[in-house]
Amino acid sequence: MTTLGRAGIFPVAIAAVAATFVAIVGATMTDLGPWYRALAKPDWAPPDALYGVAWTLVFATTALGSVTAWRAMGSRAAADWLIGLFAFNGFLNILWSLLFFRLQRPDLAAIEVIVLGISVLGLTLFAARYSRMGAMLLLPYLGWVLLAGALNWEIVRLNGPFV
Repeated sequence: MTTLGRAGIFPVAIAAVAATFVAIVGATMTDLGPWYRALAKPDWAPPDALYGVAWTLVFATTALGSVTAWRAMGSRAAADWLIGLFAFNGFLNILWSLLFFRLQRPDLAAIEVIVLGISVLGLTLFAARYSRMGAMLLLPYLGWVLLAGALNWEIVRLNGPFV
């Protein structure tokens, strides 16, 4: 967004802090204790050790993709929309962790992950209007949310009902 007079490391730092905040809050809600371990999971579920690595990469590419797109915005209004979509995605990520792990309601999380997936798609499509590279850097986020959603739905199918 150099056309708006913003340059340098500041936007990268803000996006990194925001992504790190979402990751930390989500991680503090993620309890892989007895309840989670007792859930039946499909054979294709990734090993537990992969989730931290995958989310770290996803949050890093999401922050980078969002900053890349933000810098390509031609107006403050477009930049504000992108920031709003980025923040909304962070909120939905935290909400999913709350529903799935803290409230132990994979059924509600399975509904919420649909909203999260639509939100990530919206962020990606909006970013693509201004920056192809920014949108491409958001694709791992979309892919990971689709995988997480499929896994979430399968956990509900194998273990439900939840009340």
